[in-house]
Amino acid sequence: MTQLQASTAPAPSSAISIRDLHKWYGDFHVLDGIDLHIANGEIVVVCGPSGSGKSTLIRCMNLLEDFQKGSVFIEGKELTRNAACVAGIRRQVGMVFQQFNLFPHMTVLENLMLGPRLVSKLGEAEARALACEYLERVRIGNQADKYPGQLSGGQQQRVAIARALCMRPRIMLFDEPTSALDPEMVKEVLDVMGELAHDGITMVCVTHEMGFARRVADRIIFMDQGRIIEQARPDEFFDNPQHPRAREFLSQILSH
Repeated sequence: MTQLQASTAPAPSSAISIRDLHKWYGDFHVLDGIDLHIANGEIVVVCGPSGSGKSTLIRCMNLLEDFQKGSVFIEGKELTRNAACVAGIRRQVGMVFQQFNLFPHMTVLENLMLGPRLVSKLGEAEARALACEYLERVRIGNQADKYPGQLSGGQQQRVAIARALCMRPRIMLFDEPTSALDPEMVKEVLDVMGELAHDGITMVCVTHEMGFARRVADRIIFMDQGRIIEQARPDEFFDNPQHPRAREFLSQILSH
């Protein structure tokens, strides 16, 4: 990952600031000159066709993906491969994936306590109290002593959200968090995410759930072929998309 010469930190009001970001997989130019600034407390939904670079972009925001050119700032601090930088970013930027990634041999409560104990160095009692608080927050406090395999997919994803929240992040990233769920389980996860949106936390969500995007987002980012080709408020994006590719995408996805 190379850094821009003379890169300067963005204004403190920026939660995430991305400048001229490029990433290649071999000859495939998956991110092609991304410029994006997300304000503190802003809720941004990233959408677009498969292969447009959405998930790669969001994974670059916490260094789960490396990139070859450009710079990413999180709350004014530039991301580098320095171990202390990576550890700091992982503490303040939570992420929820398509798959739940829970430890099957640990109870729900133990899954949530692990990060606060190992990373934040909390004592057992404090970590337990924190885990219980966030399990109640996602409305599954009564599942604390069960194992992940005993829960539905929707419940497991809510555990994954609670686990991320236990690190008390200031930014939450969601990479298609409902795509692995049965349709009847999608709503319970989206409802929890919608509640989080009112808490003042900065959220970036890659999703095809357009009803959620319209209801919750402050801004819609539309990507195609590794570029941001349109961004607008939800009402503007859904009622009057400007780019032909965005119009085509919406006509296809909203007709299903």
